[in-house]
Amino acid sequence: MSEPFPSPINAATRCCAVYGWPVKHSASPAMQNAGLAALGLNWRYLAFETNPADLRAAIAGAKAMKFIGLNLTVPHKLLALDMVDELDVSAKVWGAVNTIRFEGRTARSGWLPLREFNHDSPVEVRTHGFNTDADAIAVALREDFQMNLRGARVLLLGAGGAGRTAAFKFADAGVLELFLVNRTLVKAFEIVEEIKKKFPRVYVTASYPKAGVDLVVNATSLGLKASDALPFDGQLFSLRSTRMVYDMIYRPAETPLLKAAKAAGCRTANGLGMLLHQGAKALEIWTGQPAPVDVMRRALEKNVYG
Repeated sequence: MSEPFPSPINAATRCCAVYGWPVKHSASPAMQNAGLAALGLNWRYLAFETNPADLRAAIAGAKAMKFIGLNLTVPHKLLALDMVDELDVSAKVWGAVNTIRFEGRTARSGWLPLREFNHDSPVEVRTHGFNTDADAIAVALREDFQMNLRGARVLLLGAGGAGRTAAFKFADAGVLELFLVNRTLVKAFEIVEEIKKKFPRVYVTASYPKAGVDLVVNATSLGLKASDALPFDGQLFSLRSTRMVYDMIYRPAETPLLKAAKAAGCRTANGLGMLLHQGAKALEIWTGQPAPVDVMRRALEKNVYG
């Protein structure tokens, strides 16, 4: 993709980034840099492969270098809960952090986003964690499937950061039944028990459905490689038992799961819409301006679909 900015990087350029493990597949730089250019900001968005063992140090490094903000992807969203100085209500409610905003204060002011510090240097900098995934998955499902989650039966595969957020969002949205399956059972059971306490009207269980469901959502990393197995047990569930399949993975654009779902006659969508809307919200948190969603969408589609 050609450089979208009218001027080259200089000493005044501010930085944002995404941390992941792996992260080479990420389309976030293409999307966010297109958005930053459209807003006329002398900022750049980068991607860094960050081992989970180094996450705390990597966040501290960005803080010391006075980055504007960070996005966090697999497997950092749960780890970061204990690594930020302040949690937004969104991170507390949905139980994961996928966006960090760096904030500073002076002797005369309270905490302000670092975008506000063009000349004065803050005397102190802190990390403020947000979650933009929850609303993004709901918006993506409405756009891709024209789906209302209320009253739906959903099979959710995965209980990591994105899976946990999706589970609580689905419960909050009023799904009728939620089936949560995860390779590590204890993680699934923990989420199930939390949902039972907070949303007692939702039927939730850490097992496969015995009858059909309206929607299957993959929140695991299985599918990033063409050689990956399907993210569910084919002896316990059939794709012919659902009408729609959503894979949070967007690269490859058609994962083995989506290919199998199409063959089974399901409507399918990849995670491009979720990536777009969580990224647009993150950009708004950093810039304080409405995100140029159409520009960001076109950049994403070009990057992923070519």
